[in-house]
Amino acid sequence: MRAIFVQIKCEMGRSYQVAREMADTIEELSEMHSTSGQYDLLGKFYLEDGQDIGLFVVERVQAVAGVKDTYTIQTFNAFSGPKA
Repeated sequence: MRAIFVQIKCEMGRSYQVAREMADTIEELSEMHSTSGQYDLLGKFYLEDGQDIGLFVVERVQAVAGVKDTYTIQTFNAFSGPKA
């Protein structure tokens, strides 16, 4: 599995509705955060190896009512700090 991050811009006043809808319906969603700046939400999704990222974003993320725009970040490696 590989992680992608998708920044999501929502229609005014819809970001919490969009976040709840995605949490309830998109099983690939690992985390959803509300953010400041140009985008309203940041979602972390885990996709199966070989799964088409573009198709996933278009058919699953952008299809949610209230989504205006997305910006997708593909990841390569994950790093973590020392464990306490």
